[in-house]
Amino acid sequence: MSSTGGGWAQLRQQARALETQTETLFHTYSQYASTTNIPTKPSEEERRTETQLSDILEKREALVGQLTRLFDSESANSSSAVRHNNLARHREVLQEHRRELTRLRSTITDTRNKANLLSNVRSDIDAYRSANPSQAEADYMLDERRRIDNSHSVADNVLSQAYAVNENFALQRESLASINRRIVGAASQVPGINSLIGRIGAKKRRDGIILGGFIAFCFLMLLWFR
Repeated sequence: MSSTGGGWAQLRQQARALETQTETLFHTYSQYASTTNIPTKPSEEERRTETQLSDILEKREALVGQLTRLFDSESANSSSAVRHNNLARHREVLQEHRRELTRLRSTITDTRNKANLLSNVRSDIDAYRSANPSQAEADYMLDERRRIDNSHSVADNVLSQAYAVNENFALQRESLASINRRIVGAASQVPGINSLIGRIGAKKRRDGIILGGFIAFCFLMLLWFR
């Protein structure tokens, strides 16, 4: 019984170590799926990482098989429920990692196919232009025309915005003038308001005359005592 328990513990320890190693390799392998400038062919490191992942998953599959046979041989053991949960957990993690490897392979393949397609299209275009200089010149002129049209479009948008702002200012001036007219009209209908406004204006003019005379007096005194 102790020999069986020791064998179970040793196998579980190996399984956990391989699961940790798998997670580390996934971190490295996933970087190839997220790169923006993926090479057209897999690098040596990429192939080696993928191979290591496949080999580890096969080793874990064999370990799970050994744990299953060991569990079946001692199903009457008092700790069988705990071991059953451990075995189920190892199987579940193994299946998750297999699905993750398949997903990453598919992502990397799709990304590489798109990169190869774009590279081939650019190569075909460059080859066609090299073989047809006149067409290359025509394409260049078309590109220049598109850039000029884009510049004109930007200028038109700026002018449209300027016209809209100017029209808005005109509307605001008309609104202010209308408000001023209504205020003046309302003020003219109030009894005594015109005379009050006249007295206020006269007072301002008188104050202005007094202030101007005082400034002139100070200026003359300054000239006199120099």
